Amino acid sequence: MKKITAQSVYNFLEEVLQAFVRVARFGGRLLRRMSPQAILAAALLLALIVAVLPLALVLFIVFMVFKVMVGASFIHGRRDPRFKDIN
Repeated sequence: MKKITAQSVYNFLEEVLQAFVRVARFGGRLLRRMSPQAILAAALLLALIVAVLPLALVLFIVFMVFKVMVGASFIHGRRDPRFKDIN
């Protein structure tokens, strides 16, 4: 395993920065070629992905946990009365 030096960290950060710059340039060129309607559609799709889907997932998890908790609290009352505890 190589030793981590300040120069290797600097080289890594420089490579990451260059990758971000390449992605930003690609995005800029892509936006320049898109029509306003396509930009609006892309913005709405991005808003859906960033805002609505996580909210839906969180609400689904909350309701599933609630369902399990309610179900677990009623299991004791649904047991067959013929089988009683020995205690």
